[in-house]
Amino acid sequence: MKAKHLKLILGDQLNPMHSWFERIDDDVVYVIAELHQEANYTKHHIQKITAFFAAMNDFARQLESEGHRVCYLTLDDTAKYQDLPELIKALVLTYNSEIFTFQRPDEYRLRAQLSDISNQLNLPVYEVDSEHFLLPFEELPSHFAAATHVRMENFYRFMRKRFSILMNGIKPVGDAWNFDANNRQSFKKSDINFIPKPLVFETPADDYLQRIKKHNIQTIGFESARIAYPINRQQSLVLLDFFCKHQLANFGNFQDAMTAASPYAWSLYHSRLSFSLNCKMLSPMEVIQVALLAYENSEGKITLPQIEGFIRQILGWREYVRGMYWANMPNYAEQNFLSANRNLPDFFWNGNTKMHCLKSAISQSLEHAYAHHIQRLMITGNFALLAGIAPNQVDEWYLGIYIDAIEWVELPNTRSMALFADGGWIATKPYAASGNYVNKMSDYCKGCHYNVKEKVGPNACPLNSLYWNFIDKNYDKFASNHRMSFPVRNWDKMEQAKKSEIIEHASELLNNLSSL
Repeated sequence: MKAKHLKLILGDQLNPMHSWFERIDDDVVYVIAELHQEANYTKHHIQKITAFFAAMNDFARQLESEGHRVCYLTLDDTAKYQDLPELIKALVLTYNSEIFTFQRPDEYRLRAQLSDISNQLNLPVYEVDSEHFLLPFEELPSHFAAATHVRMENFYRFMRKRFSILMNGIKPVGDAWNFDANNRQSFKKSDINFIPKPLVFETPADDYLQRIKKHNIQTIGFESARIAYPINRQQSLVLLDFFCKHQLANFGNFQDAMTAASPYAWSLYHSRLSFSLNCKMLSPMEVIQVALLAYENSEGKITLPQIEGFIRQILGWREYVRGMYWANMPNYAEQNFLSANRNLPDFFWNGNTKMHCLKSAISQSLEHAYAHHIQRLMITGNFALLAGIAPNQVDEWYLGIYIDAIEWVELPNTRSMALFADGGWIATKPYAASGNYVNKMSDYCKGCHYNVKEKVGPNACPLNSLYWNFIDKNYDKFASNHRMSFPVRNWDKMEQAKKSEIIEHASELLNNLSSL
């Protein structure tokens, strides 16, 4: 049972290409554990927990099959330990270990917890890189400073140059750095029938479901006997190949589009590779290189705006939010620039709302543990922003409900992008929108209980009055923001009687959010 060296692998560190595994060492035992603290620190979607546990279990079996020594612990095994440090201390004694090493966690709280363990163990403790992200951790301070606006476009251009992605020497391919203006198409009726059926997997979830119930882990979302997401590198590569063959050619065009008219509305042209990436079953560079190869071999079927739009998400946005997260923790989680303090409405937990856009996005999230970035930002996020929902409650919901939600990526997207709670560290204006935006980018407004053209009255789309009320309540904060000058001027031009009517209607809605 002795193991000189104890090495910890967290549930989002399932990287079979890590240098740790280049050789077999009988003095090393790898610890992979289903932890109560991780299952309980927020209320997770049931499919999220089963996917993580299945991926961890599969990774442990893979390492063992290659000859590595692995200690895999289930919830049954870890139930008696209060937290991760207590478990590690017990395992050090069990294996009579002389060294403990862990890969740098992506979450601040876990890194703090593991860094502190060196004070509790009477042996050397080492932190090593997870060997996943493109920009080295040590370089983050050179690009990101605390409480400071960092323009994503500048960072993205730096990354394009650094890694020579879509470049002609020092110039971008196509003589443009991004084609975002081409990536805002909505679906026409004729487009709906061509949306591809998503690739899903059929990994049995029964064993994990039984353990979760046995240990009374509180969850949200719809239970499924099958795990639809990749749980290993092999399945992840299959999903990447499927995306390149069937979805990439239209990814850029429709990456912001939404519809309720297709049975595949929950997946559309999105890759759904974020779980595989965030668990490190795939590396960001290999995803980029595979997508680039598909683009180059497509004979023009995949156009430059499609591939650029996808690469921007991986090479730009994903690396960018990681940098913003580490630059601003732990204070990030305390930001509330707009002093939002209302409770999250009940329908966020069950989808029971008459607002078709919210019902569609929330019900989809509850069913699949997934929604694409515009549903998160401009449907659920926009509503939470306009309604002034407390950021901590919104964070908790986003962190729990989505399969790919890990704090380093969830927190910047929620606090900064959706809620503008940081006052402008990432976004230079709040992403606030009335019903007009939803109507433009989706078919949600068709058949909705509410009328998107009306601002007040029992049939008026709630987003309309909430939007103008939001502008009014935060007028002093937005008046000097040049990117908010258009709505501020329009509000100034509105007759006082109309303003009063809108504010009164919005106040009624805000006092009865769960009834919408």
